Amino acid sequence: MDLLIYALVYPIIWLMSRLPMRVLYLFSDFLFVMIYYVFGYRKKVVVANLKTAFPEKSENEIKSISKKFLRHLTDLIVESIKSFSISEKEVLKRYKYKNPELVNEIIKEGKSIALTGAHQANWEWSFSLPLVLDTTVFGAYTRLGNKYFEKTVKESRMKFGVVGFKTSETVKAMLNNYTNKIQGVYILLSDQSPVLQKTHHWQEFFGVNVPVHSGAEMLAKKFDLTVVNYVTRKIKRGYYETEFELITDTPRDFKDYEISDKFIAITERNIRKQPEFYLWSHKRFKHRHRYQEWVEKYKK
Repeated sequence: MDLLIYALVYPIIWLMSRLPMRVLYLFSDFLFVMIYYVFGYRKKVVVANLKTAFPEKSENEIKSISKKFLRHLTDLIVESIKSFSISEKEVLKRYKYKNPELVNEIIKEGKSIALTGAHQANWEWSFSLPLVLDTTVFGAYTRLGNKYFEKTVKESRMKFGVVGFKTSETVKAMLNNYTNKIQGVYILLSDQSPVLQKTHHWQEFFGVNVPVHSGAEMLAKKFDLTVVNYVTRKIKRGYYETEFELITDTPRDFKDYEISDKFIAITERNIRKQPEFYLWSHKRFKHRHRYQEWVEKYKK
């Protein structure tokens, strides 16, 4: 069955990826009408998230941001499809890096990097990082249920040089590189809500106490990685700019969770600048009332 689904769906995706972006954006416009006006895809989740994050904004402001976000989401879908065939020239024209020299200077010093980031603007096209960084870029991926699609998606995300490993094997892969003195940059998106029983730390995010991922900090301290954050901003439709920001080059000097707190603060600051381009369709605040339960059941 997996092979049949792949055989039916993949040719359509491949053919769509060959279309010019202007044509894909026409499809995005149609898709937006369907998910916003016809199906109402996750509109309640998006609005609830925005009201929680921005209690000071009016109903009209919330509606405007939610509409812009869902329009952007359909753009992101077609841009992800384009990833299957996009060339080096086109991706670098549409996805510019403002200050890659910051990262490359750290690489020259012989350090490896934990590259933290959030699901903002377009994170899919960051698979072009090897085109501007002077080292190996490593990225974890979640295993897909369909093994044929997994192979295809994996190859697409790695076509510019990203070296992938399964999320479950992250620590093992990093330990191997650390032991064998293999330098690199590790992409670690860290803004989504963790599983409650695996949570180690809570922090305020838009004024709400939520569980946060602290894995990037743990790995940085374990393997002495310089921590750099990257944020992508949407310049206009189909065009983005990514900027790097040093968080620390001495992670072991920080108390537990201080680096995670800095990342959360940076992420919130960046979201506030372009709130319509953050991934509001996932339930970021779903555990907001479960802190006491976590203390009683799961706190280590």
